[in-house]
Amino acid sequence: MKDIIIVGGGYVGLSVAVAVKKAAPHLDIELMEAAPEHVWQKDERASAIIAAAINMLKTLELWDDIKDDAQPINDMIVTDSKTGEPVKPVFLTFADRAATNEPFAYMIPNVSMVRALRQKADELGITIRHRAAVTAFENNGGHAKITLAGGEEVATRLVVACDGVRSRLRDMAGIKTVKFDYGQSGIVTTVSHERPHNGRAEEHFLPAGPFAILPLKGNRSSLVWTERTDDAKRLVESDDMVFEVELERRFGHHLGKLELAGGRRAFPLGLTLSRAFIAPRLALAGDAAHGIHPISGQGLNLGFKDVAALAETIVEADRMGLDIGALDTLERYQSWRRFDTVRMGMTTDVLNRLFSNDIGPLRVARDFGLGVVDRMPGLKRYFIEEAAGRTMHDKPKLLAGEPL
Repeated sequence: MKDIIIVGGGYVGLSVAVAVKKAAPHLDIELMEAAPEHVWQKDERASAIIAAAINMLKTLELWDDIKDDAQPINDMIVTDSKTGEPVKPVFLTFADRAATNEPFAYMIPNVSMVRALRQKADELGITIRHRAAVTAFENNGGHAKITLAGGEEVATRLVVACDGVRSRLRDMAGIKTVKFDYGQSGIVTTVSHERPHNGRAEEHFLPAGPFAILPLKGNRSSLVWTERTDDAKRLVESDDMVFEVELERRFGHHLGKLELAGGRRAFPLGLTLSRAFIAPRLALAGDAAHGIHPISGQGLNLGFKDVAALAETIVEADRMGLDIGALDTLERYQSWRRFDTVRMGMTTDVLNRLFSNDIGPLRVARDFGLGVVDRMPGLKRYFIEEAAGRTMHDKPKLLAGEPL
């Protein structure tokens, strides 16, 4: 019987495996991945990773294999305008070097992060099984049993579901969710540009939704472009010329000539919050527990917070001789993470509703609010610290840079 079965081979699943195995090498951990072995190498996306999550990557000895590909976000501007306006007035600016001489976030290619995690998992002796789709989950009291697509049954003390926002394991365990479809999709692509970005991130609030420009190494930027779902589908399926014209209307000319530097994909956007993060012998982490709007860039970082809290819960329970899959053991993890997750989900929901429109009076009010915040250094500092994960209540050890 296995000690832990982790279902899902993305950043969250791999991070849970590495964090627990590094602190408790005697635990038998196996990771089940439904996708083929090398599919992660085709991921062209990049993610904004906050300072607290960088602490965890350093503590898990992953940062040295990632840092050369990581672009620090040195500052950020926020604008509110209409599509195609030649001048986008800046209402809010952020910069963060004062407290720690470190940026509040880095942009990291997904491939670089997954590669480092897989290498570390291999070093630690964690078994990763590919094309291993889970078709059934059963709690048998003292252990759980999962069934794979080929009929194989595997017993384990604990199952960690990291299988995405449409988690089948969550459904198998009977955990309900709160869901809302925004009628928007996020177009993700990469562009190159003539002039350097100097590590500046930009968030442009447009009537259809936010348009984020996130700096990458070299004269390149990652885009997260929110549009109404039908428009996003049309743009993704259009030829390069049409796409580039529409892109330039939103991006502007401040970084010179633009060229597409990768493929483009659209992802439906919505809010999904699990009513529970745990069930007997089961814990949800990452998108299986929560899916939020990318307006704050906190989706993956919520997952890393889950990793730090769950790994600490498991390791400390194991050291005290407790049952790592028992409901009362897992309750600590749930109480640790649920409030923060609901708070962030509600925050992104309100921000998206507030800014994804062109209602005149509302636009005046929100721009006034942004201007007030921009003139209050103490309040801006708080928002920066919050975004970087430095103000988190009862912070898990890994997020503080401490080993388990």
